[in-house]
Amino acid sequence: MAAVKGTELVLKSVKTIAVRLCPFQSNVRSTREFLEAISTKKIRSTNANCQISVDVRHDRSEPLVDILFGDGDKLVFKSSNVTSKEMLSKLSSVCAAKDLQAKESAKK
Repeated sequence: MAAVKGTELVLKSVKTIAVRLCPFQSNVRSTREFLEAISTKKIRSTNANCQISVDVRHDRSEPLVDILFGDGDKLVFKSSNVTSKEMLSKLSSVCAAKDLQAKESAKK
């Protein structure tokens, strides 16, 4: 699952990832799979400074993934109706775009 449609997930542009979930809800599977995927050694090694925090609650709250990028942009997944592959794919495409943008600005 670490590979997202032929591309690798690189967390270089990500500052923090905050995952909030109630483990007793039936709609948290994708959130748990997403957390498992981004916690692998291979993905974590792409940015050792990226902080991943998990907030486990028992309040029947909707599962949520909040991603903060180094440039201040945010990406929020209300993950009860989204698959882990969709979240990983979106995160991968946003990270790739931000890395490309950073490379272009460095050339100038």
